[in-house]
Amino acid sequence: MRRALALTLLLTLGAAGPLWVRAQQAAPAPAAPPSPTEQPPAEQPPTEQAQPAPEADPNTGEGETAPAKPTSLQLVRRGDDNKDRVILIERTTVGEGGVFALCGPQEGEPENAPSLAVFSETGPQGVRISIDKNVIRVPLAVVTQRTRENGEAGDGRVEASAGTARFLDEAPEGKTDRLSRCLVEATPKPAPDTVQVTQGKTELKGQNLVYDESDGIARIDGPISFTRPSDDGSLTGTSERIEVNVDEEQTVLVGNVVLNSKGGRVSRAARVEYDDQANVARLYGTPEQPAESRQGNDVLSAQELIYNLDRDEVVVRAAPGGTITGEFQDGEGSAVTSPATSPPAASPSAPPTSPPARP
Repeated sequence: MRRALALTLLLTLGAAGPLWVRAQQAAPAPAAPPSPTEQPPAEQPPTEQAQPAPEADPNTGEGETAPAKPTSLQLVRRGDDNKDRVILIERTTVGEGGVFALCGPQEGEPENAPSLAVFSETGPQGVRISIDKNVIRVPLAVVTQRTRENGEAGDGRVEASAGTARFLDEAPEGKTDRLSRCLVEATPKPAPDTVQVTQGKTELKGQNLVYDESDGIARIDGPISFTRPSDDGSLTGTSERIEVNVDEEQTVLVGNVVLNSKGGRVSRAARVEYDDQANVARLYGTPEQPAESRQGNDVLSAQELIYNLDRDEVVVRAAPGGTITGEFQDGEGSAVTSPATSPPAASPSAPPTSPPARP
């Protein structure tokens, strides 16, 4: 029997009715032949559903069509510069094994109450969240989307981690939360290495993500592990968390950041602004605890170090009036410490002009 994968929009009229979307298997009803005397019906607008797949050959498996387009939701962040930046959440598959549900305001709630969306995937691709330069894959995401005063949809809040979601046959007894009233259950289960972040060649892993419109920052809690392959070997590292600032379009590793290169360089900082596309990491410290990069017995220390990720080289940039210190081994093996007063820092967009640290 031919079966179709249908994307069905279930809408119960009235304020009390849940609004939700689910993917399910449906068998198309056979069409009755038209009567010779009947006029052809007026053309109707197309409905949103997947097209039936042709029967597959039982021996070769050929004849099946590609799955329908994944379901997605856009959150629009409007910054102080009046520029819109989009956060995209989408399912990577359609069919059994996952959930996409939309739940609107219920009876007793104001019309402009936030809507909820649940995304869940059991496959290896997970739910895909695109924020700035980062593509994030995670098993479960729950989105709260608010409406602005002008009636436009805002960016709201995203909570993502490992976990599962499912549709319910009836609301659980005694539960009155929005999802239960919409017959949806979401069960977050944060666990290490289940939030996978990709930026260019770099792979990072954490255990849960929270984005909120109050400050426009997506925070991924750790422990964070970091890997970036290169021809000379991988650059690896750790930090306590990741912060993605949507307005500033910046990705920052935060808290006890350590970067290790195959060449033996070990770099430490309180914060590291990371840009895989530019092949640069900026390590930031404080006067009390400067950023540091060490290779063998050679050490560079300053409030800002600029790390060329491809060449495994570090240059120094200090704040105006700040100091740079370096400790190197002379030809006879004794340590030489060299403090210096730094000139005013160049703009962040200018290429560094300080000489690279000695390998």
